Amino acid sequence: MFAKPLVYFAYLLKTSTYYQQSKQFFYNLLENPQSKIKSYFDLFMICLVMLSIFFLVYSVEHELNSTGEFFEKCVVTVFISEYLLRAWLYCDSHRIIIKEYERAEYLNTRFSVLKTLKKVFGKKLEYMFSLFAMIDLLAILPSYRPLRILRILLIFRLFKLFRYSNSIKVFADVLSNKRFELLTLAILMGFLVFISTVAIYLFENNSSGGNIRHLYDAFYWSIVTISTVGYGDITPVTFGGRLVTIALILTGLGGLSFFTSIIVSAFNEKMHTLRENRTYAELSRFDNFIIICGFGRVGQEIASKLEKDQQPFIVIDTEDDNTLLAKEKGYLYIQDDASKNTVLINAGINSGASSVICVTGDDVINVYITLTSHSLNPKINIIARANRDDNVKKLYQAGASKVIQPFEISGLLAAEYAGQPVAFEAILGILHEQKQILMETLVVYPNCLLEHKKIADIDFKKRKLTLVGVISSNKIHLKRRNRYKVKNQHFYFNPEHQFELQAEDMIIVLGRKYSIEHFQDQIEKSKLRPKK
Repeated sequence: MFAKPLVYFAYLLKTSTYYQQSKQFFYNLLENPQSKIKSYFDLFMICLVMLSIFFLVYSVEHELNSTGEFFEKCVVTVFISEYLLRAWLYCDSHRIIIKEYERAEYLNTRFSVLKTLKKVFGKKLEYMFSLFAMIDLLAILPSYRPLRILRILLIFRLFKLFRYSNSIKVFADVLSNKRFELLTLAILMGFLVFISTVAIYLFENNSSGGNIRHLYDAFYWSIVTISTVGYGDITPVTFGGRLVTIALILTGLGGLSFFTSIIVSAFNEKMHTLRENRTYAELSRFDNFIIICGFGRVGQEIASKLEKDQQPFIVIDTEDDNTLLAKEKGYLYIQDDASKNTVLINAGINSGASSVICVTGDDVINVYITLTSHSLNPKINIIARANRDDNVKKLYQAGASKVIQPFEISGLLAAEYAGQPVAFEAILGILHEQKQILMETLVVYPNCLLEHKKIADIDFKKRKLTLVGVISSNKIHLKRRNRYKVKNQHFYFNPEHQFELQAEDMIIVLGRKYSIEHFQDQIEKSKLRPKK
């Protein structure tokens, strides 16, 4: 009777775009750590929890006015809505129904509505009995005024803050990861408290001349003493009571030292996570940043240039020395393997990153990083480094947008400009950022002194300049050597002496600032002169 409507409704939800978009929105709002809207919601909830606690504490000795009552109702409404939404997001009930229905159809068995609903409610109960869900539920109860005893549950509103702060979550994870050690310590300390409680009661009861009236006093004294607080309101007076006190103080110090060592070692293990959370929080402020994978010599130079251009970036490297250097320079960094999906996702490859630069010293690692980056975000710009020629094709196949070969470029420059000190002076000047050394692009205007001139006739050496290359869209140059395609044009690196410049060509020159400016002035003036 109910099977058909239930299955029909489940398929309706599965195919409903509005339903899926709504669920995705609330997932981003409440659960998705990569969502910006979640950070705003967390901040809002932290403020709301703190304000609600203030009003509840104030109402202990004061009567709330209508504004306070209305605010409390709004807070409870938000808490209940959040609780229900999280229960809704915990699992897709319609998927469970469809799975059970299709399973029954495939096996040609009867579809049991009751069994399916039990599975659905079982999943929801699984959420309701989870730690955070119980905290959320208990945080609502203090608002029920007829039962004043429920005000003790006010503390659970403070526990709700664990949901909205990553640092607090890490602290909770620390306690959870060390629960065996902490449980062992708790059993040991409980055993000591039990022994000391019985012993001090036997030695310090009223009939023996002591200050212990009943077992509760003995238990209270044991807790105060083992914690090394020692208020002094209950003081042992018998010889046996003082021996128990000495033993309990010594064991208490040992227990506290053990507890401290557990927490410190746990936080040392989690420090990496805490540092990453801080990095992700800072990174979330940027919309357009670059991921640098590898912080060797090449990566350091790239980072230095990006820093000067005020371009946000994050460094990913596995080496301790490299990440330490990045930390000293104040860069955002992650010490992890950039070829892992989770590392790149957390670094923001799908949420703000515009480019990935793979410049590790190992071509194999660069291929893996490129492959992972392209699979996670096919549209992202990937620049990869290749140390060997036979790996260039592999990097392009892996998804690289551009492949650079630093050793080949260095060798090519050295071979082309050997014996030309002006060229090397210019290149070194640019690399060391000397202000007087420039690389400039000059346009060959129609009727200017460069039009129809051969490279050999220009005499760059006399002008104290070095020609790097020519950018041209003119088809008459297509048979020249050292030609590289640049969008709709071609770049001719270090063209031969017979290369003839045409109008609209662009020459790239190296030299000192005033040499380039003087040559540019000559070109500008010559284009204004009528041809003879």
